[in-house]
Amino acid sequence: MMARKPALSVESLVALGPEKLAQIILDEAADSAPFRKRVNAALAALKGPDAVAKLIDRRLGALERAQSLIPWEKEKAFVADLQATVDTIVKELAPADAFAAVNRLLRFLGTQEDVLERTPDSGGRMGNLYWEAAESANGLLERLKPVERAQIAEWLTVALESDDYSLFLRVALALAPLLSDPQRKDWEAALAKVGGDRAAPIEVRQALAEARGDMDAVMALEAQLPSWRQNPMRLAERLLAAGRHEDALRWIRTEDKPNRLIVATTAELMAGTLPRRGSHPDKIRLEAKILDAMKDRATAQALRWRGFEATLDAGLLRDYIDKLDDFQEFDELDRAFAVVAACKDPHRALDFFIRWPRLDLAASLVFARRGEWRGAYYEVLSDAAVALEDGFPLAATVLYRVLLDDILGRGVSAAYGHGARYLARLGALASRIETYADLDNHTTYALRVRKDHGRKASFWSQVAPG
Repeated sequence: MMARKPALSVESLVALGPEKLAQIILDEAADSAPFRKRVNAALAALKGPDAVAKLIDRRLGALERAQSLIPWEKEKAFVADLQATVDTIVKELAPADAFAAVNRLLRFLGTQEDVLERTPDSGGRMGNLYWEAAESANGLLERLKPVERAQIAEWLTVALESDDYSLFLRVALALAPLLSDPQRKDWEAALAKVGGDRAAPIEVRQALAEARGDMDAVMALEAQLPSWRQNPMRLAERLLAAGRHEDALRWIRTEDKPNRLIVATTAELMAGTLPRRGSHPDKIRLEAKILDAMKDRATAQALRWRGFEATLDAGLLRDYIDKLDDFQEFDELDRAFAVVAACKDPHRALDFFIRWPRLDLAASLVFARRGEWRGAYYEVLSDAAVALEDGFPLAATVLYRVLLDDILGRGVSAAYGHGARYLARLGALASRIETYADLDNHTTYALRVRKDHGRKASFWSQVAPG
């Protein structure tokens, strides 16, 4: 039995004594630059918030002046270094001076564009760090004095004009409801002078109007934007929350206009089956919710059903079922499953049955549409194969063969590792299949794969012997 690792806690560390802890801190600080910065910040805090602010300003100044590119192998250390700066602001400066901390966080947010030009930001870690820093700033706004909030609003007015990553917009939206009525009026006037149809200042003005309960002004501001920049769904949600049901319905239905963008999934693009305008599940769900609030249950239910037929969205079907009268559920589910099974694109249908879940219907679909499966839909097929392994091994076998044949047939060497895994799963499933019906058994199939693709050495090198 392995010995349990000693638990780390404040009590257990205090028991080590100050000298032992100091030595551990010195050792770690020598090896870790971010940790060393945290220690220096903690030491500066002993001298007061001004000393911490001065330390942070030096780091931010260096960050603002830096121009050298960050190679990918140093990106992780660079992110840790930036995180140490944010931690110093939030954990050392903010407890003593929230206003100074917010100012430094805003200054840090202003470095994102230059930083992202210097690093590839693989995995989005850099972007996440900046979003979290914006959230930290938002969390400190309530601690500010009224005059300090007004100063932050004044600073944001300028920052919003070049807010390509919407970081300052997030802070501005969090600040709007915290201002007094006179402060909101002053900020509204300042933002109105920015001019043009820039979305960020208008969105903040909407937040200010909503904070004072003026939904007519919110709608009027939305109408100032070009139609392609309007966000009818977001506005409809706010109108619904305010009890303005007819206005909410009018705005949500502007999503159906020809100049609105159509949102499509990768699978829909591959299949060439673009969704009909206005058929996005979230839009349908919100419109039905508005209709329910207007006591128009029949229209809401009809909308949910049409939306389900168009999208096969499980959430819409669940909403539809939940609103049915007693004892209607089973007949309506049968009707819904028939719609799914008849879908032109079998991959969408399979994905629905797996996620609902109705694995028996998924297995039946695998056999009924056997000649239509395409390995290019590997995410759907591989997830389905895994889900079907336990109860429907032959259906899982069909899908694994489609995936393997596609990889080898197209010679996708980057996917040979996946192909080797599929072949292994086929071998494991074979022992549980009593009859293959009109399919070749595993031995025959494996021999054919070897015959057709025996020269693909880079594939066979990844296949386990046996």
